[in-house]
Amino acid sequence: MNPEILELLHKKNRPRDWQTMKPFMEPMQVSTLHNKPVYEFFYTLTDNLQVNPHNISISVYPVQSYVPYHVHNYIEMIIPLLGNCTVLTNKEEINVQQNDIIIMGNHTTHTAKPIAESSIIVNIALKGNAFTLNEFNFIQHSNESISHLLFSLLSNENLGENTYSLFHTAHNSKVINLLYDILDEYYHPDIHSNQIIKLEILTLFSRLLRSAAQADINVKVNNKASGNNVLTFLLYIEKNYSNITLVSMGKHFGFNSNYLSNYLKKQTGMSFIQLVHLQRINVAAEYLIYTNASIEQISYKIGYENPSYFYKIFKKILHISPTEYRKVNQKFNPVK
Repeated sequence: MNPEILELLHKKNRPRDWQTMKPFMEPMQVSTLHNKPVYEFFYTLTDNLQVNPHNISISVYPVQSYVPYHVHNYIEMIIPLLGNCTVLTNKEEINVQQNDIIIMGNHTTHTAKPIAESSIIVNIALKGNAFTLNEFNFIQHSNESISHLLFSLLSNENLGENTYSLFHTAHNSKVINLLYDILDEYYHPDIHSNQIIKLEILTLFSRLLRSAAQADINVKVNNKASGNNVLTFLLYIEKNYSNITLVSMGKHFGFNSNYLSNYLKKQTGMSFIQLVHLQRINVAAEYLIYTNASIEQISYKIGYENPSYFYKIFKKILHISPTEYRKVNQKFNPVK
């Protein structure tokens, strides 16, 4: 437990009035559940209610506040640091105790009951470009069910739907210390913080999986795991993204290109070209943050001959232009 971090979070978790926030957020209603509206929350907000463009974002849950049912197109980790919370899905109520971690899959309809004023609940949002395909590979070898849940970051709305994992951590000190360090890096950033946070979240996943395996700590998984062999193909795309074609990839693995295309679509919910675009944009995002290369140079480097087309694809995937992305992310990662 870190009193300084808890005090910082306590100052940020003041109540929010949904009726006041709703006109500002302009959410799209996508369905109803128990005669209540379900909204799309497809962008993350800072604690000051500003749009957060980062691929890993953290916020503190408002106390004593109504939050409607909603869905994300990203994974959300909900972590009670003080007190507990009750997460509601379309099928059940899930009681999440202090220091437990629940990971909600993308497009999983959920909300949480209003939390007590003394509670501090943290949300960590992981967007589709938070990790590379290679980083998903280590998770695959750790736990099939959890890797499938995290792999839903790369999927369409059907793969992660109605999916969650609940970790009872038994107040594991290493897990808790890691959580507080992630929060400290996020709220006191410097040039290295983004990379440290990314690596520490991957370490957090590893610790959760190891604790579950060694100590028989309960991990409740609500999903249907399948298709992990697809990561072999995804790793090939990651390595050859700049000049890959479906035909060349099919020849490499000895598959008909139509079969390979259908297999990728079935297992990931994304077409071959969508997967290639995703990998290229992930690489482009790194170039934008850590180099001063022009957008045109980056476009050619990652495999786009037309910079205008690159600009269009980048904005479609990350919902922000390359120029805006560089401006925001280089604030704490200045290029020397």
